Amino acid sequence: MGKLDLSNNRITGGVPKWIWKVGNGTLYYLNLSRNALQRIEPPFLHVSFSDGVTLDLSFNKLEGSLPIPPPSTSFFSLSNNSFSGEIPVSICNTTSLEALDLSRNWFSGWIPQCLGKVSDGLKVLNLQGNAFSGTLLQTFKKGCNLQTVDLSENQLEGQVPRSLANCTMLEVLNLGKNQINDVFPSWVEALSQLRVLVLKSNKFHGQITLPQSNQSFPMLQIFDLSSNSFSGGLSSNMFQSWKAMIEEDKSQSKFLHRRLNSSRSIVYYQDTVTIVFKGLERKLTKILTIFTAIDLSNNCFHGVIPESIGILKSLRLLNISGNGFTGQIPTSLENLRELDSLDLSRNNISGEIPWQLTKLTFLSVLNLSQNQLVGSIPQIKQFSTFTNKSFEGNLGLCGPPLSRKCIPPPSVMLTLEDEASELDWKFMWIGFGVGYGAGMGVLFWTLTLWKKGNKEYNKFIDRMLSLIFVPRKYLL
Repeated sequence: MGKLDLSNNRITGGVPKWIWKVGNGTLYYLNLSRNALQRIEPPFLHVSFSDGVTLDLSFNKLEGSLPIPPPSTSFFSLSNNSFSGEIPVSICNTTSLEALDLSRNWFSGWIPQCLGKVSDGLKVLNLQGNAFSGTLLQTFKKGCNLQTVDLSENQLEGQVPRSLANCTMLEVLNLGKNQINDVFPSWVEALSQLRVLVLKSNKFHGQITLPQSNQSFPMLQIFDLSSNSFSGGLSSNMFQSWKAMIEEDKSQSKFLHRRLNSSRSIVYYQDTVTIVFKGLERKLTKILTIFTAIDLSNNCFHGVIPESIGILKSLRLLNISGNGFTGQIPTSLENLRELDSLDLSRNNISGEIPWQLTKLTFLSVLNLSQNQLVGSIPQIKQFSTFTNKSFEGNLGLCGPPLSRKCIPPPSVMLTLEDEASELDWKFMWIGFGVGYGAGMGVLFWTLTLWKKGNKEYNKFIDRMLSLIFVPRKYLL
C-alpha cells in the first residue's frame, strides 16, 4: 500500500505510531486532514518513507511542538491546528520540500532564515496566522522557485527584502497584517508572474512610484494596499500595462493553484487570500484567475482619480475609500462593465454623480457616502436598488432614496416663472385670434344667408344682427 487517505472523517485521539509502518517503507501519500486528531505518537523522526512523500495533517486539533518530517517529504501541511513554539532550523534539512504550510497555528519566535536558502526547490511557503516576530526572511537565493509566499497575520517587522526579486516565478506575495515599516517595494513590478500582491494593514508609507517600465504587473489581478499610510496621487499611466485587468478574455478562467510533482503522485496546492468584498472581510479559498480587485482604502492618497482607471475593463472590485481624493467622479468608470463593488466613500469628491455610472449593470454594491457630491441621484437601472447608506453624508445630494427632495435654485425658479408667464400671454393671444377668426367666419356666413334668404328668414337674421352688432342700414 503506497497511498492512504483517511481525510474528512471523525477520527479522534492520536496518530498511532503503527501508521508510519504502513506499506513497509513504500508509503508515499498519507492524508489524515479534516479529522479531530489531538496528538502525534512518536516516533516520527525515524520514519522511512519513499521519495517525494505527501503528509497532510491539516485541520485537526493537534498540538505540541513542530514534528520534523522525513528528509524525503515534498508536501508537508500542518495548517489549522494548535501547534506552538519555535520552528527549529532542522526543518531546512528537508531538502525535497516543495510545499510547507504551517498556517493557522500558534508558532512564535523568528522565522528560520535558512528557509530562504533552500528555496531553490521550495514552491510554497505559507506561515500565515501565527505569532512570528522579528524581521522577514532576508536572503532568497538566485534561482529561487517560490511561487507562493504568505507571511500574513503575524508580528513581523522591518522591510521587504530586495532579494525576493530573485524569485522570478512568484505569483502570490501576501505580507498583510504585520508591522512592516517600509516604502512601496516598486521593484516587485518586475515580477512578471505576480498575480496577488497584498500589503494591507502594515506601516507602509510614501508615494507609489509606478510604473518604472511598460511591463509593470502584466499578470496582476489582486492589488491590496489598504490600511497603510501611503500618500501622494495616482499616476495617470499607473495602470497602463496591467493586462490581466484590462483584457476581457473569460475563456481562460481557472483556479489559481500549485501543481507539485512528487515521484509517484501529483498534488495540487490551493492558494487562498482574504479581501474586503461588499463591505465584509471574506476569505477566498479558491482564487479564480478572472477575479480582479484593487483596494487602496484607508490611506492618505489625494488628488483626482485618474481617468485612466477606466481602461481596467475586467475589474470586479474597486475600493479607494478613506483617502483625500478630490475632483469629480471620472466618467470613464462607465467602461468597468464587470464591476461588482465600487466604494468611493470618505473622500472629498465633488460635483454630480455622472449618469454614465448607470451603465454598470453588474454593480451590486455602491458606496459614495461622506463626500461633497451635489445634485439629484440617478433613478434608473441599478441605482434604483441602492439604499440611503450609499449616498448619506453628501449634503448637496437629493432625490430618492434620500428623503431630501430636489428643489430648483432661485434662478431656475425665476426662469420657470418667466417662461410660464410668457406662455400665458401666448395662449391668450392665440385664443383671441381663434375666437375673432371664428366670429368673423360666422358673420360672413350669416350675411350670405341673409342676402339670399326669404323675407321671413331675413327678418330673423335682422333681429339677430341687431342684437349682436349694428343696425341693418349699415350693412346695405
